[in-house]
Amino acid sequence: MSEGKNLSNVEIEDQKIIENTELNIWEALLPVIILVVMLAYNVYVFGDDALSGSNQFILLLGGAVAALVGFRNKVSYKSMMVEVAENVKSTSGAILILLMVGALAGTWLISGIIPAMIYYGLQVLNPTIFLAATLIICAVISIATGSSWTTAATVGIALIGIGEALGISLGMTAGAVLSGAYFGDKMSPMSDTTNLAPAMAGTDLFTHIKYMAYTTVPTIVVTLLVFVILGFFQNATGQADVDTLLTDIDAAFNISPWLFLVPIIVIALIIKKTPPLVALLAGTILGGIFALIFQPEVVAQVAEVKQLDFNSAYKGVLKSITVETSVATENEALADLFTAGGMAKMLGTIWLILCAMVFGGVMDAIGALARISSFMLNLFDSIFGLFASTVFTCIGLNFTASDQYLAIVVPGKMYSKAYKDKGLAPENLSRTLEDSGTVTSVLIPWNTCGAYHSGVLGVPVFDYAFYAIFNWLSPFMTLLFAAFQIKIKKLASN
Repeated sequence: MSEGKNLSNVEIEDQKIIENTELNIWEALLPVIILVVMLAYNVYVFGDDALSGSNQFILLLGGAVAALVGFRNKVSYKSMMVEVAENVKSTSGAILILLMVGALAGTWLISGIIPAMIYYGLQVLNPTIFLAATLIICAVISIATGSSWTTAATVGIALIGIGEALGISLGMTAGAVLSGAYFGDKMSPMSDTTNLAPAMAGTDLFTHIKYMAYTTVPTIVVTLLVFVILGFFQNATGQADVDTLLTDIDAAFNISPWLFLVPIIVIALIIKKTPPLVALLAGTILGGIFALIFQPEVVAQVAEVKQLDFNSAYKGVLKSITVETSVATENEALADLFTAGGMAKMLGTIWLILCAMVFGGVMDAIGALARISSFMLNLFDSIFGLFASTVFTCIGLNFTASDQYLAIVVPGKMYSKAYKDKGLAPENLSRTLEDSGTVTSVLIPWNTCGAYHSGVLGVPVFDYAFYAIFNWLSPFMTLLFAAFQIKIKKLASN
C-alpha cells in the first residue's frame, strides 16, 4: 500500500504497454532530455518556489514536446488524450488521500493530538538518539500498516515537529522518516508493491519477501548506522529550550495520553486492512470530536468567537479541515508546529501530480516508455548487465512515467523472459523491481510518491533526498549483489 491507490493486482497486470515500432530511441529520449533541461533551469530561477506552480507548467511543456514527437510518428491526438485520461484516473485514490491527509492534519492539530505527540516525544527523544529512533519507529509502523503513506501522514508529521523543536534539520528528519517507512513498506506482506512485484515476476509473496531480505536488511543496517553517527554530531547548543517548549505546549493545549487513542485507532484500522481513505476519514472525524472534548478553547479561537456554541464549533472544526489554521502562541519556535494547512495545503501537490500524469500519459501513448525499456533490455548481455538494465529502467520510469506502479509493471512484464533466458529464478527480478522501483519513487519531486511525501511532511524533495539513505542506497546494494554474484538464485534444472 505504498501509494494507497487501492488498485487491484488484476487491474495492474492487465495494464497495456504501448509499443511504437516507428519511434527510435533518440526520439523517445528527446522529451526526457528537454524536460530535465527545462526543470533544471526553472529550479535555478525559482529555487524552492519552483514547486509552487512553475514546475507544474514545465511538466505540461514536456508533455507537449512528447506530443510533437508522437505526431511525427503518426500517433493521434485522441490516443494520447485517452492515455492521459487513464493516467489521471489512476491517481484519483491518491488525490483523495492527499486531501484527507490535509484534513486529518488540521483536526489533529486543534484536538491536540500532534502537540501531544510532540510534548511526550520531547521528553523521551533527545538529539543524539532522535534520528535513529525515528527510523525504527517508522519502520515498525510501516511494517504493521503496509503503507509508507499512512506512516508519513501519522507518526511522520509528529516526528517532523519533534525534530524541528529539537533543532534538527528538517531534511535529516524527513530522510529518517522515509527510510524507515519504505523499509517497512517493502517488507510488509500487506503492501501493494510487495504483492505487485512477485506477481509481475512470476513468484510468490513470501518467497519474494524472504529473498528481498538479503539486500534490504544490510541496506537498513547501514542506514541505521549512518543515522546513529549523525546523532552524535547533533549539537544541543542552539536547540530550543525543551522545558520552555513543554510549558508553552501545555499552556496552549490540554495535553492528555487519551489523545493517543485516535492515532492508535487509525493504525489499527489500517492493520485490519481497512482502505486508507476510510481510515484517514475516521481519523479526521475522531480528531474533530476530540477537539471539541479536549480543546474547546482552541476550537473557539479557530472559529474566532469567545463562546463556543453549535454553529461556532461546526465552523472551527470545518476550518481546520479545509483551510490553514493556526493556534496562537508567543513561542516563535512553536509557531510553525501550531499551524496546519488543511485540505487547501494539498492542492499544489495535487496539481503537480496531475501535470506529471499528463507527461507520463503522453510518453506512454507515443510508445516512448516501451522503447526506452526495450533499448535498456538490449543494452547489456551479461547477468550483471541485466540487473543493471532493470535498475536503470525502473528509476527511469519513476522519472518519466511519474508513477511507482508503472516503474514495477513495465519492467516486470518486459524483463521476465530475459531473466528466464539467463537461467535466473523470478525472485531475482521481483527483488530488483522493489529495490529500484518502489524505493526511488520518493526521490523524484514530480513522481506521485515524491509529491505526496513532500506535501505531507512539508519538506521539499531536494532537502530530504540526500538523507533518505535507504531509498538511494537500495539500488546500489542490489547491483553490488549482482556484481559479486551474491544470493543470485538460479532456476532449478529439470
